[in-house]
Amino acid sequence: MRPLEGLLVLDLSQFLSGPSAALRLADLGADVIKVERPDKGDLCRQLYISNLELDGDSTLFHTINRNKRSYAADLKNPEHLAKLWKLIERADVLIQNFRPGVIDRIGLGYEAVSKVNPRIVYGSVTGYGSDGPWVDLPGQDLLAQSRSGFVWLNGDSDDGPVPCGIAIADILSGAHLVQGILACLVRRGITGQGGHIEVSLLESMLDFQFEVLTTHLNDGGQEPRRSNVNNAHAYLGAPYGIYRTIDGYLAVAMGSVTRLGELLDCEPLTALSDPKTWFTHRDEIKAILAEHLKTRSTQDWLDRLVPADYWCAPVMTWSELLEHDAFHRLDFLQEVTRSSGARLTTTRCPITINGDRLRSALGAPKIGEHTTEIDAAFGL
Repeated sequence: MRPLEGLLVLDLSQFLSGPSAALRLADLGADVIKVERPDKGDLCRQLYISNLELDGDSTLFHTINRNKRSYAADLKNPEHLAKLWKLIERADVLIQNFRPGVIDRIGLGYEAVSKVNPRIVYGSVTGYGSDGPWVDLPGQDLLAQSRSGFVWLNGDSDDGPVPCGIAIADILSGAHLVQGILACLVRRGITGQGGHIEVSLLESMLDFQFEVLTTHLNDGGQEPRRSNVNNAHAYLGAPYGIYRTIDGYLAVAMGSVTRLGELLDCEPLTALSDPKTWFTHRDEIKAILAEHLKTRSTQDWLDRLVPADYWCAPVMTWSELLEHDAFHRLDFLQEVTRSSGARLTTTRCPITINGDRLRSALGAPKIGEHTTEIDAAFGL
């Protein structure tokens, strides 16, 4: 039995942040009902990655909405809304990521919902919080990354702002929402009272930067100083970075520059015994290292560094990773199947409980696929 079996989750959200939270709750055993518009459903159905689709919907939608049931409801239709209220009366969790104020105008805000169901745990995702000068702006991942300052931590110093290559703000805020929901469910088990969890893309991005932002707040407000040579962390000294070798790339984490010079037979580095210089002369040190590492293969360098427990790794492509025994040992892939028979290979839940790797073969639903089934089950 999975930890959340028996819990009913209503997912009124769309795109990535809210649905990713609902996905994790489904992985943990909850019955997640995805409430969608009868005509177009979740707009993520048409949000394509590389124009790839399956059975009429984007693979992105399939990936983030597996293991859910779909209930078609027009929130402007009184009859549909009345049925939804009956579901709300029975629900344990409700998730929504409408722009601030919209859900209240519909009549489904937390205050209204909690009066009908005081035990409900209500999760809200916004772009920039529920008030303030940015409240009405679109809560989109790249925009949140840009406003958070995060884009000045990536790339080399001459690159300008560099965003993360995935929807990191959405996924982080979804994870934070899950944390808040689980905490409130635990409290509800003690007090019987639900609660309202609020997360935003901006706050999630700020929390993601808590180490370096704290440094900025306590070092006189200095701006991040990215290395101009193979930057991997604006606040760490040499040798931290990714370096080209004769046949690939090698990642080198924090460690003694002097010791690294000895292991690599790079004499200029062996003389750098003062750790303070590893940051103040970061670019010069990394430039020396970069030239030296180009002379041998990645495996040659690994054969020297790994036995000495110097922190390093080969930079692998997805193809190389997927073929590796270490990846196979994780058993991290699963195949999900839609009712139509359409199949998708995707990842499983990253959580293992009592040795059980959580997976589900149920693919993402079609719009309203389970409406009749849910109506019958709940007497709607």
